[in-house]
Amino acid sequence: MLIRQRLSHYVCLMRLDKPIGILLLLWPTLWALWLASKGQPNSKILIIFVAGVILMRSTGCIINDFADRHLDGHVQRTRQRPLASGKINSYEALLLALLLCLFAFLLVLQCNLLTIKFAFIGAALAIVYPFLKRVTYLPQLGLGMAFAWGIPMAFAAEMGIVNFSVWFLFFTGIIWPIIYDTMYAMVDREDDIKIGIKSTAILFASMDRAIIGLLQGLFVVLLGVVGLIFELHSVYYAGVVVVGVLFIYQQWLIKHRETQQCFKAFLNNHWVGFVIFVGIVLSYL
Repeated sequence: MLIRQRLSHYVCLMRLDKPIGILLLLWPTLWALWLASKGQPNSKILIIFVAGVILMRSTGCIINDFADRHLDGHVQRTRQRPLASGKINSYEALLLALLLCLFAFLLVLQCNLLTIKFAFIGAALAIVYPFLKRVTYLPQLGLGMAFAWGIPMAFAAEMGIVNFSVWFLFFTGIIWPIIYDTMYAMVDREDDIKIGIKSTAILFASMDRAIIGLLQGLFVVLLGVVGLIFELHSVYYAGVVVVGVLFIYQQWLIKHRETQQCFKAFLNNHWVGFVIFVGIVLSYL
């Protein structure tokens, strides 16, 4: 019983009980794998990247909780996290993060040299991001870079090159996490202000919905350009229209800035990533 309880704490520390983060990191990576391979990704590379997403997202969650271990206890939503509540100590958490990074590195060693080099940058982004909220009101930009980094890595693994088209997709991918993580930050805004944590939700203040809306519009436009660059079929553009509808729904959810509704809008972004992926897949059938 004690072992089972201990394992459950580790599961919570890695957020494996809340897979939304894995999905939000996975979708851009899958977009890139399908685009790089023109709909026929190498099965070995696909397995490596899916496993790598799970490992690195889990590592990121551990580092985030380690960085916030003295702050999470003051936030209603996070006070029961394993590190904040003392269920797991810092040494155990860092050791687990190190092991996960080691497993991820062993996976990426199966890829080419360019992918391995990019993996070091990805690891640095994952480590640095949790500390950005102490020094800048734009930590969501750091998250966007970290979550979109799977895009150039996927192209490097599948094609061995990373050209302008890839970097355009990467830039497009950065915008999406800024959108949904600002919604997520709106949930904790009052607590974050009290304890001195910075976020785009605090920076945007009463303009939060308007700026999110502008970013959503920009993201939709850039998705359209991505379709042109990669010569995708009309079914993809139908998916982009659906993304626009989902964004309108999210705006409706956050209109009163209610905590539960903002969180619901954040969760809805899983469907945004899914719809884009389906559009890309169907374009190559």
